[in-house]
Amino acid sequence: MKKSYLSIFLAMAVALVVTGCGAGQQPAPQAGGDANAAKPAAEEKLKLGVMAGAEEEIWKVAKDVAKKDGLDLELVTFSDYVQPNKVLEDGQLDANAFQHQPYLDEFNKTNGTHIVKLADTINYPIGVYSQKIKNLSELKDGDVLGLPNDPTNGGRALVLFQSAGLIKLKDGVTTTATVKDIVDNPKHLQFKELDAAFIPKALGDLTAAVINTNYAIENGLSPSKDAIYREPKDSPWVNIIAVREADKDKPVFQKLVKAFQSEEVKKFVTEKYGDSMVPAW
Repeated sequence: MKKSYLSIFLAMAVALVVTGCGAGQQPAPQAGGDANAAKPAAEEKLKLGVMAGAEEEIWKVAKDVAKKDGLDLELVTFSDYVQPNKVLEDGQLDANAFQHQPYLDEFNKTNGTHIVKLADTINYPIGVYSQKIKNLSELKDGDVLGLPNDPTNGGRALVLFQSAGLIKLKDGVTTTATVKDIVDNPKHLQFKELDAAFIPKALGDLTAAVINTNYAIENGLSPSKDAIYREPKDSPWVNIIAVREADKDKPVFQKLVKAFQSEEVKKFVTEKYGDSMVPAW
């Protein structure tokens, strides 16, 4: 009997020890799992200012590319050339993409902002449009030509008029040219400076006018078909991605540049817009 009681006692003790050792243990990982596997990195986000219309459409392609690289782009659209830089400077945007370097330089100088170029995007050759003539040779004495009233695009338009042989500017004056810099005007042409976004709507009241490509497309004009005179495809007025100077070295912006300067974006621009826009990378 003593041996029997002793055997029963030992069996119970062993059972208690085994049960205790198993208490609180986590289930073993399932086959194929890794208990120490790192979690996916959190998606990065950027808020980007762009012009409504064609540029927004192009950036939507870049947005899809960026998504694959873990970058979520929020596109904020504008219809003028002033606000995108103001809201970037005050921190409401992380970057913008609508302007060329001469415009940015003048904006920083005039407004005391600290915005810098991050990368090139697209060259948008501007052109001269008209509802009244088919060729600049048809211009008559005293005809009225429209041009943008902002400093750099106005200068760009005057350089275009000079390249067409309509006027002559002071030697050495280019991006900063104004109508006061015209030193020769054989046909006594008149120049009407207007807000760039408004010029397409005023075209019927002008003999001809220089219209920025984004506003031309937005108003149903085809730069390659409707312009009666255009800048060359390799003109230096390339649009850029811009950021605050203090942020320019943030690694996330490399994802932004990579997404835009992708084969997907280049293919979309080339197939949809032909030579109206020229990828600049």
